[in-house]
Amino acid sequence: MAQGNATTSTPVIEVRNIVKHFGSVIALSGVSMTVGRGEVLCLLGDNGAGKSTLIKTLAGVHRPTSGEYLVEGQPVSFGSPRDALDAGIATVYQDLAMIPLMSITRNFFMGREPRYGIGPFRFIDFEHCNAVTRDEMKKIGIDIRDPHQAVGTLSGGERQCVAIARAVYFGAKILILDEPTSALGVAQTSMVLKYIHQVRQKGLGVVFITHNVRHAYAAGDRFTVLNRGRTVGTYAKSEIGMDELQNLMAGGKELQELSSELRGTV
Repeated sequence: MAQGNATTSTPVIEVRNIVKHFGSVIALSGVSMTVGRGEVLCLLGDNGAGKSTLIKTLAGVHRPTSGEYLVEGQPVSFGSPRDALDAGIATVYQDLAMIPLMSITRNFFMGREPRYGIGPFRFIDFEHCNAVTRDEMKKIGIDIRDPHQAVGTLSGGERQCVAIARAVYFGAKILILDEPTSALGVAQTSMVLKYIHQVRQKGLGVVFITHNVRHAYAAGDRFTVLNRGRTVGTYAKSEIGMDELQNLMAGGKELQELSSELRGTV
């Protein structure tokens, strides 16, 4: 029984003192974080904090120079994004990796199309693909009347939801979302944040990268703040307020010093 409890409490992913060098440039200089099942960890930091390098390390694009990376308690060393995807680590980047002129269905199943037939006479099962695409989108409240329509005709929020639904359908254990609300309006942002909540309720872990503290605070359970490639700290929502989180992310001390300097010159 104790063994089962220990397994349940094991983070889906954990990184310990991750360091990444690009030649003489130190992009990450000691980052640690964990993500559990059914939680949203928001990764916050200003430009140059190391967020992009960290998520590409988690996604198998970069190999860390040193440090430990564990998936469900087991050390891993991904050689490619495919290795990470096979381990259940799915990353949705800002550009969504979609082809706007292709249909919603083709984008949903890109590279994973089910086929029927024998040998060279194998064909994509579009009837099945269309049904799955329509059903998966309906589950999140998006009614796709024609799955053949170009994905570029959807709103930004709907395209984000297609990318997330695709990752969930194909067995992701962890979703890494790179600034999913950065270019969205209020209604579309609300759509994406609600879907993130649905994903969490299904038991998936979510890493939500953003520079918008309001969006992070609305969706997140815990917050890890990066600054110049280091972990400043990790806080539960009950441990930190939105204003304090904003100060940590933006460099509260530096802003206070700048404010004092500006007041002195007036």
